[in-house]
Amino acid sequence: MSTAAPAQPAPITWSLFAFGIFYGGMVCIAGVLGNKQVALGPLAVEAGIFAFLMLVVTSSAIAELHGRAIAQKLVLLGFVPLLVSAALTLVVLGLPASAKMEPDRLSAFETIMQSNLRLWIGGLVAYGISTLLNVYIFSKLKGREGSRLLWLRSGIASALSQAIDTLIFITIAFYGVFPIANLLAGQMLAKVVLSFVFVPPLIYLFVGIGRRLDRAPA
Repeated sequence: MSTAAPAQPAPITWSLFAFGIFYGGMVCIAGVLGNKQVALGPLAVEAGIFAFLMLVVTSSAIAELHGRAIAQKLVLLGFVPLLVSAALTLVVLGLPASAKMEPDRLSAFETIMQSNLRLWIGGLVAYGISTLLNVYIFSKLKGREGSRLLWLRSGIASALSQAIDTLIFITIAFYGVFPIANLLAGQMLAKVVLSFVFVPPLIYLFVGIGRRLDRAPA
């Protein structure tokens, strides 16, 4: 009686390896950059959006090159560096500061790195739902029109996922603290505009880099 050979795992390509490392770095830095509000003409947005857009671009590029299932795994694995960096932050904040550290520098560090529980939860939930939604929408649109209109697929997926990300994060973090309607509207508008401005050219760049990496000899 013959038995089927076990399925072999998909090989780790150079693009998957490189983009996976890059993705983990962007996951960790997004929360730090979010401590600054930046003005882009009439738009005001927290600076973490730039790292988050890189997450969107990277996961979309992985979906384009390796399929939706691999991109979803990348998003889920992104929770690992996110949670570990959060745990290390709590450990470092709990350790006593050196007596040689300048008080102003210590105060600035604690101001940037400390966050309340609602912000942590809001960030985790918004990250998971919005990035998985981006991969889903991007892949679904590809199923309808094939490999064309990469710029349009990436822009639509990013804009919709960013709107959901804003809705989830601001609602969890600030609902009941102050009226959030104006904040929601302003942040959604800013993130949708940035999605259509930055994501389409970057997705072509990342897919091109990925294909070149995968053609390189091992």
